[in-house]
Amino acid sequence: YVLIIPVLSPSVVSSKTLNTNAIITMAGDDPPPIAPACSPLQRKAAQSGKYPPVPEICVVTGGTGFVGIRLVEMLVERGARRVISFDVVPPPEDAWRHSNIEWRVGDITDLSAVDDLLSIPGIGCVWHNAAAVGPFHPTPLYRKVNHLGTINVIEMAKKHGITKLVFSSSPSTRFTGEDVDGLTEDEMPRLPLGRYMQTYAETKAMAEMEVTNACDGSFMTVSVAPHQVYGPRDNLFLPNLLEAAMSGKLRVFGNGENRICFTHVDNYCHGLIISERALYHGSPALGKFYIVTDGRTHPNGEQYLIFWRELDIAVKAMGFVSLWDKARLPRGLLMFLAWICEILGKLLGITMKLNKFNVTVLTMHRWFDIKAAEKDLGFQPIIGYREGWTETIEWFKQNWLPKQPNSGGIVGIATSTQRKINIQNLSAKKVR
Repeated sequence: YVLIIPVLSPSVVSSKTLNTNAIITMAGDDPPPIAPACSPLQRKAAQSGKYPPVPEICVVTGGTGFVGIRLVEMLVERGARRVISFDVVPPPEDAWRHSNIEWRVGDITDLSAVDDLLSIPGIGCVWHNAAAVGPFHPTPLYRKVNHLGTINVIEMAKKHGITKLVFSSSPSTRFTGEDVDGLTEDEMPRLPLGRYMQTYAETKAMAEMEVTNACDGSFMTVSVAPHQVYGPRDNLFLPNLLEAAMSGKLRVFGNGENRICFTHVDNYCHGLIISERALYHGSPALGKFYIVTDGRTHPNGEQYLIFWRELDIAVKAMGFVSLWDKARLPRGLLMFLAWICEILGKLLGITMKLNKFNVTVLTMHRWFDIKAAEKDLGFQPIIGYREGWTETIEWFKQNWLPKQPNSGGIVGIATSTQRKINIQNLSAKKVR
């Protein structure tokens, strides 16, 4: 199924009508539009940067997610005449209703809906972001959405003569449980792995391999991954950790000194957008995998931060008790408790936040040297870490905190995240 939400009328109209009437181009030397939901830093980056041109017509799958919605906005901010968002849920009520944006509700596991989407003439690039994200989905949903959905996108893109696809991947596709302490992409394990740490990582790896194998002279692809995306409007990473902190149940895992890297949502979207420019015949980026982060804007000019200390800044800013004022939990004890939680979760049919994968990633080093993206994609962060993290904390303090009941803990996840999971799971069942 496909539901199209028009930009000029509250009524639902046909795809054909929108194709001809929903585009209003920017006139002459008018300043570029800026999404109303932009934070001051996002607005400054959008207005001050001199960025390369983007395709006139763009498609973003997963366009209502945290990354997807900002990618849609930034493509318009950079001059796209028409950006089609395609996602299984409608856009939020405060989504940007710009005349150059078309919000479509549809499912990438529905081949006919993807066929209809990609039959639009003149699509310059598909940014494939749609995925069942994180460790909280039912296992069949990961395979249906992440792997089979990606195959649908590739097949229909090729059918309709689209020549470029940028795939949103994940570093977890290469995680084995060992520390990732400043590695480059080439120093990480190559796909496929013999064993994956979770189904999400496995199915994203399967999808990435499909994207890589599809790359040829007439269909150019690249896979780009962030690490620990944050920013205003985050609906997964910080909400879940802050909910646990609010309940008083969150503790520092292990010794609390593990090094990781962050990626501001605008930096990741910037990396995705400029990756399209790297898709040309003879490009070193063709069929490759890259990681983009906040780079050397992390503290002390390094490419990493100390995770639990940075998280504690956000925790204290919300008025919660510092994590360092509580007893730390040894990794061995956490692994034992995670094992119990996983068994209980299966028996009771509920989602538990505490699992072996989460314990591993919250105690291991996981940061990357992004020199390949700098060299091949020309990537540099457009928002520095310290400014971006400080503003994100303030955004959560002003916009997230007042809406929170005193709940949370090791059971359940953020409400907005759960809503999307429920819809995706129901949709996947219908397609079976």
